[in-house]
Amino acid sequence: MTATPPLSVPASFQSSDSRDRFWVRIWLYVVVVTLFALVLVGGATRLTESGLSITEWKPIHGVIPPLSEAEWQEEFQKYRRIPQYEQINRGMSLDQFKTIFWWEWAHRLLARGVGFVFALPLAFFWLAGRLEDHLKPKLVGILALGGLQGAIGWWMVASGLVERTDVSQYRLATHLTIACIIFVATLAVARGLAPHSGGPAAPGTRRFAGWLVVAVLVQIYLGGLVAGLNAGFSYNTWPLMDGALVPQGLFTQAPAWINLFENPKTVQFVHRLGAYAMLALALWHAVSTGQAEPGTTHARRAVLLVLLVLVQAAIGIATLVMVVPLGWALAHQAAALIVLGFATAHWQAAKGAYPMPGAPA
Repeated sequence: MTATPPLSVPASFQSSDSRDRFWVRIWLYVVVVTLFALVLVGGATRLTESGLSITEWKPIHGVIPPLSEAEWQEEFQKYRRIPQYEQINRGMSLDQFKTIFWWEWAHRLLARGVGFVFALPLAFFWLAGRLEDHLKPKLVGILALGGLQGAIGWWMVASGLVERTDVSQYRLATHLTIACIIFVATLAVARGLAPHSGGPAAPGTRRFAGWLVVAVLVQIYLGGLVAGLNAGFSYNTWPLMDGALVPQGLFTQAPAWINLFENPKTVQFVHRLGAYAMLALALWHAVSTGQAEPGTTHARRAVLLVLLVLVQAAIGIATLVMVVPLGWALAHQAAALIVLGFATAHWQAAKGAYPMPGAPA
């Protein structure tokens, strides 16, 4: 005897919803890939010290780069007024300026592109009636967060135009973390629309998977502080740091808490501790999930997450020991996003796919 399907949703209705979900999911995955590229270009902009090369925020007109020699000279003259040029890059040629300009211009263009890639299909799917009601506030929230991120990006750049020769590490870490939160939110919605091979995980597994996403975001924030302080260019040994497992001089500034944000040695040391903690949490999750739900896709994903964290740690160590070469530094950032993306997909899979419209809870 053939078993009756448990859902009482008409087949034609379910098929139509599945098609809509498929195209919405493809669109969101395109957004995720674009966000991934944006964060990497942003990392390259930081590593090449290019972020202050464009000294104005022109959301519309800024799409068009300088097209004539006179326009290039005008942009160069604006850059020569800021402290970074006066104190670090004095004597830079126009061709050298163009190199850093193009990095920052590409970063801003890609940021604008993400806005269009998100907003235009969102309007289409909404007006065409292809968005499920529960998706609308989620997607509008992501769009609003993207708009806020653009303002935070300029807030970050503005911190380096008057008194500093680079941007504030606080603002840089905030800018990076919010970009990653947008990445997480978009990927979680896309993954929730995908068919899942297994049912939801046990409540404990779901909760721990969610906290792992938070832990990765915290570690990325710490990495932003390291980048903002150029802390990776010193103490380039591992596992010892400045000749010891716990180096001296971690809390030389007053008040003591400010060392966690402004002392390069302390910030790098805390980032190292964060990596060890991340690996320990991932291992604990893999063991506990394997014991609670042996043989499930949740247990297998938990093991794979441990392997990804190990790869990321190895890349981070290599980047540090080689004194932050551009290619390795970008690989470290890319691997961090891959870990974050996989942790997010694992968390959403542990919760299960969104119920189909009209299906019983």
